[in-house]
Amino acid sequence: MSILQQTNSQATHAVADAILSLNNIEVMYDRVILVLKGVSLDVPRGQIVALLGANGAGKTTTLKAISNLLHAERGEVTKGSITFDGTQVEALSPNELVRRGCIQVMEGRHCFAHLTVEENLLTGAFTRRDGAAAISQDLERVYAYFPRIKSRRQAIAGYTSGGEQQMCAIGRALMSRPKMILLDEPSMGLAPQVVEEIFEIVKDLNRNEGVSFLLAEQNTHMALKYAQHGYILENGRVVMDGPADALAENADVKEFYLGIAEGKRKSFRDVKHYKRRKRWLA
Repeated sequence: MSILQQTNSQATHAVADAILSLNNIEVMYDRVILVLKGVSLDVPRGQIVALLGANGAGKTTTLKAISNLLHAERGEVTKGSITFDGTQVEALSPNELVRRGCIQVMEGRHCFAHLTVEENLLTGAFTRRDGAAAISQDLERVYAYFPRIKSRRQAIAGYTSGGEQQMCAIGRALMSRPKMILLDEPSMGLAPQVVEEIFEIVKDLNRNEGVSFLLAEQNTHMALKYAQHGYILENGRVVMDGPADALAENADVKEFYLGIAEGKRKSFRDVKHYKRRKRWLA
């Protein structure tokens, strides 16, 4: 079997120690619009898994299906199952899922603009019942990972930079003591050096704290650099998956997601049509 799996074969087995498993899920909005069409994926415990694809491929919908945030947008999982840490979770409320250790960092950061950075971080501990001392200790732990926002702890979050707000959003999620973070488009709208800094912090959290990550990202190069495994979504379906380094070297992925063909980076001015039809669409 090829190291890169096609959709019809990738769902035939589950990862033995997966903290998260999606089994053939379908998602509909308004009971009419089918957005996800039989998505299956696994996130091994303690790993970073990338969920890749163009805008509109279904990445954010996949994360919201896991975190049970679809109902706010009149969406629902109509088929399949979602298992987190050994328990099916489709029927749980978002706050119940947070208590179990799974939390989403939304696309666009969504900090509370009128609160300070530190107040934002403390809202991440609202589900905890282990006392002020433990929460204070974890706050300092967050600042150790994000020294930039420690110096801005009393600043109003709405007046901080985009990178600082993204760090604040990830730190707020960390305050819930998660086993897993669903991270949606962390690079969106940020300067390249800030993106690199944030991904390095994600790598440190994964390595030092054992937090698993499912990372939805359009920046394919950066995501595959830090992930161990990747899934590619197109039009609501998983069309390819495999180890991150293998995906990064795949000719189709290079051409259609990294803009590189035959070893050379392509200019959009030179691209009038695809030279090669995507094998997964054949």
